[in-house]
Parts: sequence; C-alpha cells; structure tokens
Amino acid sequence: MTATRRLTEAEWRTVEEETARRPQVSRQPGDAGEGADGQPEGARERVNRRWQEVLQETRVAQTGVQILFGFLLSLAFTARFRELGGFDRGLYVVTIILAASSTAALIAPVSLHRCLSGLRLKEEVVIAAGRLMVCGMVLLALTVACTLMLILNVVLGGALAAGIVVGAVMLWFALCWYVTPYRLRRKALTRPQYGGRR
Repeated sequence: MTATRRLTEAEWRTVEEETARRPQVSRQPGDAGEGADGQPEGARERVNRRWQEVLQETRVAQTGVQILFGFLLSLAFTARFRELGGFDRGLYVVTIILAASSTAALIAPVSLHRCLSGLRLKEEVVIAAGRLMVCGMVLLALTVACTLMLILNVVLGGALAAGIVVGAVMLWFALCWYVTPYRLRRKALTRPQYGGRR
C-alpha cells in the first residue's frame, strides 16, 4: 500500500515544467489533451478535465440508478407483493441490496471530493472515483438483471424463460458497456501517438 501526500506548489510547477519539456504529440483541435487555447494541457488541466468527465458520467449513472432504486423500493408496498413466493422474495432482497450498493458506489465520488477538497489530492480522487464508477456500473448491471428476472419471472410464469431473456439482455449490456469500449480502447492504443503500431 502506498502512502498518499499532498503536492506542494513547487512540486506542481515541477510537474508542469516536465510536462512542457516532453515531446508533444500532434493533436487535432478540440482533442481531449488540448487546452482551451490550443496548447497541450498541463498536469493540472488534465486532472481538472478528467474530474469534470467523472462528474458528468456520475450524473448520468446516478439518475438511472436512483429511478430504478425508487421503483424497487415501492414494489414492497404493493398488494401483489404479498403473493410472491419464496424465490421471488429472495430475489427481491438481493435486487434491493444490489441497487443500494450501486447507489453508494455511484454517489461516492461526490463524497470523496467533498471530504478531500482542498488537500490537493484531485488526481487520487479522480482515480478512486473512476474505480468506484466501474464498480457502480457493474452493480447497476446486476441490479437490472435481477429486476428483469423478478419481473419476467412473474410475467412469463417461470424462471427458465425469464433466465433466458435476462441472459440475452445481459449479453447486450456486456457488449454495449464493456466489450465495445474495450475494443475501441485497444484500437486507440495501437495508434502511433500511443507508441503502438501503425
């Protein structure tokens, strides 16, 4: 485990000077690694940009998980809920726990920022927030899977049919959320500016 400490003003200047001395990669206007003035971004600008990106992603994910969580909480108070069997009730409990865990992971970056604000730990906060976002998205996908299983088991009248549909939907989630970004990332890393082959 590594210790984390604050960077002093002098250390930030050193990081920015070293960044400025590195050979610059040719970029197109508007690339993520370019500042507003068209110059390559410094270490601080990069961390600030990455933090803003995490906040935007968090806003989108939080909205979805909060709506789903609210829907799930309301189910326990419906008349039909009392008619559910043991499997469905157990699945409901697992789904609620997953939704609560997803909510916690997706809101955690805000708490991290608030608790560590002013300590010059933004880069560490960005890294931790990114990991929490990935964890929250996995938990959200599992929440959606369990919610679908719960609903489709009642609608279709059997766990097998519901399981097949849920499996197909989860394959789609995996393709959209993980496989496609991973393939695009691998393709981008083979570009010459990242040291890959042409």
